[in-house]
Amino acid sequence: MAAAGSYFSIIALIILIQLATNLNSCSAATPIRHSGRNTRFIRTSCRTTLQPSLCFVTFSRYATRIRGSPRLLATTALSLAFNTTRFATKSMITLSKLHGLKRREAAALRVCVEELGDSIDELKDSIGKLSRHGAGGSTFRSQMSDIQTWVSAALTDDDTCMDGLSGKSINRKFRSRVRRRVVKIAHLTSIGLAFVNRYAATHK
Repeated sequence: MAAAGSYFSIIALIILIQLATNLNSCSAATPIRHSGRNTRFIRTSCRTTLQPSLCFVTFSRYATRIRGSPRLLATTALSLAFNTTRFATKSMITLSKLHGLKRREAAALRVCVEELGDSIDELKDSIGKLSRHGAGGSTFRSQMSDIQTWVSAALTDDDTCMDGLSGKSINRKFRSRVRRRVVKIAHLTSIGLAFVNRYAATHK
């Protein structure tokens, strides 16, 4: 993958995102009490995902704020995936500074930090475009196609990170610790993609 200079540029990017990025759509991720009809919308929507139980437990907390809106549901899902990816990447940077890591483990962390840095960018761009979308027509379809491409790429980044954790030379506890974080990211991103696809389908 990239050399040390690229690695540190990714770290700088993450720090800048933490300090300077102000995504209004992320405010949709403030949990509040939910009502029956809104909860049913979440349950029905979650059945279209690969992780329906995780999906319902996660998003039923935001049911009233989402108000049965496929667009708000997709935005909330991408925002949660974005924040989870950002925080997990920060923890990996901290982990990479610990003494005693094997060379293979340090290299795997560098791969993950770089790949998840790309994922952060792709999710950020997706949230931004989703918040500015048009009501329909060819422009809407083009925008949604971009978002679907970016979120799919973020999932690929997650997979690439996990691929780097394979191999007998990596400590089992270390691999489990990192993999657990990345699997959570991948599940949330997958749910977000399902909601984006559902929203796009409702405006064909």
